Amino acid sequence: MTLQIAIVLAVIVFLIVFLFKEYLRPALTFVIAITVLILTGILSPEQALSGFANEQLVTIMLLLTIGNVIQKTSFNEFLFKQVFSGVKTKRGFLARMMFSVAGISAFFSNTPLVALMMPNVYNWCKKNNVSPSKMLIPLSYAAILGGCATLIGTSTNMVVNSIAVKRGLPSLEIFDFFTVGFPMMIIGIIFLLIFGDKLLPDNDVVSEGFEKSSREYLIETLVSPRSVLIGKTIEEAKLRKLEDLFLVEIVRGEQKMSPVSPDERIQSDDRLIFTGKTEAVADFVRPIEGLELPQAAELGDQGNMDVAEVIISQNSSLAGKKIKNTDFRAIYNGSIIAVHRNGVKLSGKIGDIFLKPGDILLVLSGSDFIKRASVGQAFYFIDKIREYNTVDVRKVGILITGLILAVGLEAFGVMDLFSSLVILLILIVTLKISDFPTIKNSIDFNLLFIIGLGLALGEAMRVTEADKLIGTGFSIVTEPMGVYGLFMSLFLVNNILSSLITGKAAVMVMFPVGLPIITALGIDHVPFVLLMAFSASANFLTPIGYQTNLMVYGPGGYSFGDFFRIGLPLTLLYMFVCVVILMYTFNLL
Repeated sequence: MTLQIAIVLAVIVFLIVFLFKEYLRPALTFVIAITVLILTGILSPEQALSGFANEQLVTIMLLLTIGNVIQKTSFNEFLFKQVFSGVKTKRGFLARMMFSVAGISAFFSNTPLVALMMPNVYNWCKKNNVSPSKMLIPLSYAAILGGCATLIGTSTNMVVNSIAVKRGLPSLEIFDFFTVGFPMMIIGIIFLLIFGDKLLPDNDVVSEGFEKSSREYLIETLVSPRSVLIGKTIEEAKLRKLEDLFLVEIVRGEQKMSPVSPDERIQSDDRLIFTGKTEAVADFVRPIEGLELPQAAELGDQGNMDVAEVIISQNSSLAGKKIKNTDFRAIYNGSIIAVHRNGVKLSGKIGDIFLKPGDILLVLSGSDFIKRASVGQAFYFIDKIREYNTVDVRKVGILITGLILAVGLEAFGVMDLFSSLVILLILIVTLKISDFPTIKNSIDFNLLFIIGLGLALGEAMRVTEADKLIGTGFSIVTEPMGVYGLFMSLFLVNNILSSLITGKAAVMVMFPVGLPIITALGIDHVPFVLLMAFSASANFLTPIGYQTNLMVYGPGGYSFGDFFRIGLPLTLLYMFVCVVILMYTFNLL
């Protein structure tokens, strides 16, 4: 093994560990990895940046951007009312939700779709006294199942296709995924309808105007110099008997006191850290006597203010930053008053907490918070607190018709998808359906960096022949199992890796490993490319492997075990159906 191969393997290990442990943001992790490959002479700057010129990469960005434009038209409100009007039973709602979401996600990016649907599903659960934990994993899984059915249904499929094109293989067509994706969409939904209620938890996280939520937040309060509590003990101040609130810590300067003694006397400028349920924390907008929110959480007199519940997105610009360094109030005209991290005990000052994807925030929102929050993708709303505008039929009609036409032109070979989407984007700006600043803010630059630099990693594996070295070892292990065993093994390894570090990162590693094996066996590249796409996209095992799973993780009050319990049988079912159909379709049996 040469030094260059050793360096490439070390970079791959670095990526897997740092992405799984979340030591750094994913985009920065890829930047460091590719920088090492440039500095060691394995890649030239031109090779490292060549991935950004990939047509498939730009197409992904265009699809996501147009999807975000549609998201901001209030079309989801109209769609939800039309599709779900009159549904009262839990099973009826679940069936209609999954089939409609899966069908739409085959042609629209599933992440914006789940962001559109989640507040509506959550509020339907509130009105019908159904636990969201019975609905939110099926919402995410339905979007994943539908997204796997076409090339454009999920960005992961397009990433795999872009890697294939980068390797000199022909690009796949939109409906090449349908042979496996559509049957598995139906089978997967039927599986969830039959077994979902038994395998999913019944968590009491339904919030009725912040009145029934069992989700616990960390909130910080301040003892002002004029507080009537100064000099009193915790017991005398009756701070140990607050309903639905528990005093977990006192921060006094640099000193932290936990657990808090009932005889501890309160001093000026003490910061009292409580944990409590949503409704109790929301009441701190009107603090109890003697305590107040820190100045950083005050918005001043802005008339009617509200408390919004939001979740940090996977590629959020807020992730990895301390709350006090986010400039949240200036950017969004809102203040973070409390934080919840599913299954993790938080402590210390709110401002010193580093935000992570999946964190749920209670935000004291100012007058134009909704308008500001709609720009970009830093977080998604959980509870529907916003007032939606009337749907502009003309705008929505142009967007939906344009996207369907773009897909149709690609499917019939009239015009490639990239050109159609560029024309549609020009029409969006020209007809003032959206403006350029809004479109610019909708671009996911973190994803752009991950895909572009991920392609460079594949190039490094190719030029050093690290892909052949790993592939040889993999083929030795799987050779006794034949082609069927090889495909099963590739699916499982790629799927497990995707569950830990996301599908887009996993295929950057596994595609170069599998391709030399397939080439050596003389197998058509198409079933292999499809296998890589399905195994990376059908991500049901963990909440961290796929954005939509992460989005429902906290709001549903789920644990990792909840995803594994229902995700493992669904994954094994998907693997079996996928491999059998691919081998039968391409005469590999």
